[in-house]
Amino acid sequence: MTALQPQIPTEEAPLPSGDNNTDTIDALEVGTTATTASKGHSRIPWRFLGGRALFYLFTLWAAVTINFFLPRMMKGDAVSAYLARNRNISPEAADGLRALLGLDTDKSLFEQYIDYWSHLLRGDLGVSLLHGLRPVAEVISQSLPWTVGLVGFATIVSFAIGTIGGAIVGWRRGSRLDALIPITTFLSTIPYFWLGLLAIAVFSVNLRWFPIGKAYGVGMSPEWTLEFIGQVLHHGFLPAVTIIIASLGGWMLGMRNMMLTVLDEDYIMVAQAKGMPNRRVLWGYAARNAVLPQVQSFALSIGFIVGGTIVMEMVFSYPGVGKLLLDATNAKDYALMQGVFLVITLSVLVANVLADVAYAFLDPRTRQTGA
Repeated sequence: MTALQPQIPTEEAPLPSGDNNTDTIDALEVGTTATTASKGHSRIPWRFLGGRALFYLFTLWAAVTINFFLPRMMKGDAVSAYLARNRNISPEAADGLRALLGLDTDKSLFEQYIDYWSHLLRGDLGVSLLHGLRPVAEVISQSLPWTVGLVGFATIVSFAIGTIGGAIVGWRRGSRLDALIPITTFLSTIPYFWLGLLAIAVFSVNLRWFPIGKAYGVGMSPEWTLEFIGQVLHHGFLPAVTIIIASLGGWMLGMRNMMLTVLDEDYIMVAQAKGMPNRRVLWGYAARNAVLPQVQSFALSIGFIVGGTIVMEMVFSYPGVGKLLLDATNAKDYALMQGVFLVITLSVLVANVLADVAYAFLDPRTRQTGA
C-alpha cells in the first residue's frame, strides 16, 4: 500500500480563493522586501521631499533673522561712521539717512524687522551708504561674477583633480603614488596668505610672468572682447593656482581614505572574482561609493565660495564679494552686509539641495529610504 505523500506547495500551486482556484502564487509578490522597495522606488517620496523643503525653509528663516539682528548688535551704525567722515551733514539729513537705511530710532526693533522682511520679499535689499546710496543688489551683482568665476572654477578643478587622484592612489595603495598624499597635505597646511604672497614674490616680482593683482589691467573696461578676456585670464591664473594648491590635499586625502575602506568590502571582492576589468571595478564600484562623502563636502565648499575668499581677494586685490564684505563691515554698512550675508546663505542652501539630489542619484539606498 502506497503511503499518501503530502503535496508541497510550489510557486505555481493554485491559490485558494473560494470556488475559483485559477489564481496562482507569485513569490515575488507575496510580501518580499525587494518588491516593497521596488514599488516604493516607483513612487515619488512626497513625505521625504516635504520634510526637506520644510527644513530648508526653516533654515532660511533662521539665517535671515540672524542676518537682521547680528549687525545691529555691533557698536555704532553706518550713519555714524559716515558722519565721522563727512562733518558737514546736517542733523535733519542724518535722520533722513537713518530712515532710508531702516535705522529709524522712532521704530522699535521688531517694527524694523517686519519692514526688513517686507522689503526683502519685494526683492529690495536697500541701498549702500558706502557706495553712494546705490542699490545693494546692483553693488553685489558687480562683484559676484568675479568671485564665482575665479573661486568657483578653482574649487571645481581642485575637487576633480583631488577626487580622481585620491581614487587612483587608494586603488594602487602601497605604490610610489602614496608619496602624493604627504606632499599635497603639506601644501594644504601652509597659510593661504603666505602662499599667495610667495607666489606674487616669485612669479610676479622676480619672474614678471603674471601681474601682482587686480582682475584686469589699468585702463581696461569690462567688455566682451578677446583682449579683455585675455587680461582676466592672465590676472586670475595665479590666484586660481594658489587656491587649487591650497585645497588639493584635503580632497585627495579624503578620497584616498574612503577608497581604502571601500576596497575591503565584499562586493569589490565579488566583482574582481567575476573577472570584471579593473577599470570598471575602480570607477563603477569602488570610486562611486567612496565619492559619496566627498559630494557633501563639495556642496559645502561650493556654498562658501561666495564668502570664503576674503584672504585671497585681499592678497591679490581682487574685486570680489569677500573684499566687498570686508569693506562693508569696516564701514558698518548694514544693508550691504545683510545683502552679502543673504547671498552667502542662499548659495549654501542651494548647494545643499543639489548635494541631496546628487547623493540620491549616486546612492539608491537614499531613494528607498525617502520612499
